[in-house]
Amino acid sequence: MRATDGKILTREVLTDSAAYGAWLSALSETGGAALVDKDKDWTSFDVVAKLRGIVRMKKIGHAGTLDPLATGLLIVCFGKMTKSINDFQEQTKAYRAVVKLGATTKTDDAEAPEENIAATDGLTSAQIQDVLNGYIGDIKQIPPMFSAIKKNGVPLYKLARKGQEIEREPRSVSIYNLEIESLALPLCTLHITCSKGTYIRSLARDVGAALGVGGYLADLRRTSIGDFSVDDALRINEISQLQTQLQA
Repeated sequence: MRATDGKILTREVLTDSAAYGAWLSALSETGGAALVDKDKDWTSFDVVAKLRGIVRMKKIGHAGTLDPLATGLLIVCFGKMTKSINDFQEQTKAYRAVVKLGATTKTDDAEAPEENIAATDGLTSAQIQDVLNGYIGDIKQIPPMFSAIKKNGVPLYKLARKGQEIEREPRSVSIYNLEIESLALPLCTLHITCSKGTYIRSLARDVGAALGVGGYLADLRRTSIGDFSVDDALRINEISQLQTQLQA
């Protein structure tokens, strides 16, 4: 049992490989959740599909999408625990984000080639932190075109891949903490805590624009969701190995 932001989750959450057998045996009756450290180039759906095959349970869902290029904590719910997905999604998220300043991309991340190259050697840590401070609190964000948000039933990323760009409505999100973890220009590593629905790609884009040099998200790792840490998470290959050992 674990408390997270005032909510009590009474069903089993897999955070320890030693408890795998007991956790698995409880899934069909009580449901459960797994803390997964998502690998780069996997979609969140890839993780769900793989786990569905490992534990042989159809009713599975994740609590908060990570882009394919991102790594880190993904909470996956099984059986009756899928009713708690919204509880997980409401929790505060923490990220380690590497922003590359002095360039932009069409996707606001490293998936597309760099454009609009600019010099960054004049920037200081104090200048960057001053800009970051302006994004702390309740803010409005314009989502990236390369996102799963739908317009007339069509995901924006499908329109973007056809070269189309449409007006997006700003969305309200909250940034609770935003500070420089390390700086080695043109790369700036940030520690971010924020509300659900925050697009870190949009934040990287907007911070770069505010600094006058452009910027995009070069790397992203989700480190926590509420009280749950990626340090307690298992990678997919580890869970697969546990299943193999259990069946041996």
